[in-house]
Amino acid sequence: MSQLLTLEVPDNARPVRLRTERGVFAAFDVVPDGQVPAQATALLVPGFMGSKEDFLPVLPSLSNGGVRVLAIDGRGQHETGGASSEPSYSRDDLASDLVAIAKHVNGPVHLVGHSYGGILARAAVLTTQGDPSLWASVTFMNFGPSGVSSWQKERLQLLLSVIDSMTLADMWPFVRNKEVSAPPGVELFMEQRWLRNSPMQLAAAAEQMLNESDETPQLARLSIPKSVISGTPDETWAPEGVERMARDLGARFARIEGGGHSPNVHRPAETASALLDFWLSHQEAAAA
Repeated sequence: MSQLLTLEVPDNARPVRLRTERGVFAAFDVVPDGQVPAQATALLVPGFMGSKEDFLPVLPSLSNGGVRVLAIDGRGQHETGGASSEPSYSRDDLASDLVAIAKHVNGPVHLVGHSYGGILARAAVLTTQGDPSLWASVTFMNFGPSGVSSWQKERLQLLLSVIDSMTLADMWPFVRNKEVSAPPGVELFMEQRWLRNSPMQLAAAAEQMLNESDETPQLARLSIPKSVISGTPDETWAPEGVERMARDLGARFARIEGGGHSPNVHRPAETASALLDFWLSHQEAAAA
């Protein structure tokens, strides 16, 4: 593996620029070793303040399982930037970006939305009515049916109150998680990632997380295969609410103890196993 500011990047994780009808998006494109032909393609969508690098720990296992993986920076995030000349950060526009990426890679793709990425994944699936030519399945990871917890609401409201009057550099000491110890290189990466975010995107995402309505009934009516992964403990969306959403969706559910809000980071082996089991079981059923 090569090193990215001490972040381990699999040798077969190729940094690419996806040129779509909606703009250009930064991504890691991870293709299985030639000995393991790709059986599926997955599109991984990061959460609020996140990026494609959040999925680095699960990429080797997913690739070894025979899945081609695209992990992206969304519009306004990290290395993607505005993506086009007149960027818009509305929920529907960001959902349209995911549709454009799925079309670019000649879907259908297994769509995975982590946290805020779950809002966008759900919107993309609903907007297209679960079009099977685009989506092989959808997975929500640590994403609840509607509004975030009271604790997270306070953090988002605080961000919105200062984002027009403070620079991202001035905000960083307050944004960084002082309770989690990270190697210096990882800490540096997280700071640089934060500084590359679009303040407009951060504000729009915060508003969406505060005001998102529950669209579980609409999604449940669609026949697209669904799964929900819940890392625990989680202070952003209550795990019991995440599990209830999974039941209401008729979705496969996996609880990952010790995964916290980002089981892809803290329990990558268990997370990759849950994803592969879900994806490949549906492919086998479809082929039968």
